[in-house]
Amino acid sequence: MLRPRIIPCLLVHQGGLVKTVEFKDPKYVGDPINAVKIFNEKEADELVVLDIDASVNGAEPDYRMIANLAAECRMPLCYGGGVHTPKQAKTIIGLGVEKVAMSAAAADDATLVTRTADAIGRQSVVVVLDVRRKNGLFAKGYEVFTHNGKRSTKTDPFELAQAMQAAGAGEIVINSIDRDGQMKGYDLTLAARMRRELRIPLSFLGGAGSYQDIEALLGECGVVGASAGSLFVFKGPYRAVLINYPNPEQKNGICRSGLAAYSSK
Repeated sequence: MLRPRIIPCLLVHQGGLVKTVEFKDPKYVGDPINAVKIFNEKEADELVVLDIDASVNGAEPDYRMIANLAAECRMPLCYGGGVHTPKQAKTIIGLGVEKVAMSAAAADDATLVTRTADAIGRQSVVVVLDVRRKNGLFAKGYEVFTHNGKRSTKTDPFELAQAMQAAGAGEIVINSIDRDGQMKGYDLTLAARMRRELRIPLSFLGGAGSYQDIEALLGECGVVGASAGSLFVFKGPYRAVLINYPNPEQKNGICRSGLAAYSSK
């Protein structure tokens, strides 16, 4: 039975753990392995690690780093960054990772999703869509970007998400570029429509600044993954670095409250 998941998302840049704002100005916040150890202790539902350098630089996944993360991680681990072939995905799964995320390569070639699903199983294939609101006086809607928000695909995210679902993705992650690092809440309009359009598991990333934001997402969309970066690595108005995560009682309360709101709609 599916249940809501509260998912820390760690960004890796030049080997270190960083946090961005609107995909810009990565701020170093620590060592990824130390963060994994803390999330182990806090019994996080799942962990997402995204290497934000690999695809931009045309580099292979850093298999040594992935192996070290997987060896330390005691929760389901999803890795993304630099994955362009089913063979790479299979190697990553062999290192002990449960899910492999793709973004730019999948947007460029939907058959990669199908071929990867055939190689490692649909349940292990995640497609991340980085989404930005269209700019301009008469612009409406959203657009998918790749390469850390620098390259427009000129593609509608709802159409692309449906294409990824049809191609064999086991999960879609919608990452709001506009909300990244803002800590002012998820884009609930985007989330609600995406939930209506898809039938596979969904997670949302970008904007969470409080546990109430997670409740609001669950209240709008029901059983989905609520992923966040800043919420779990910063503390207070001055954003002091502190790895944190709700305790089991808090987590259960967040999920109960959000699902109760969803069921009452």
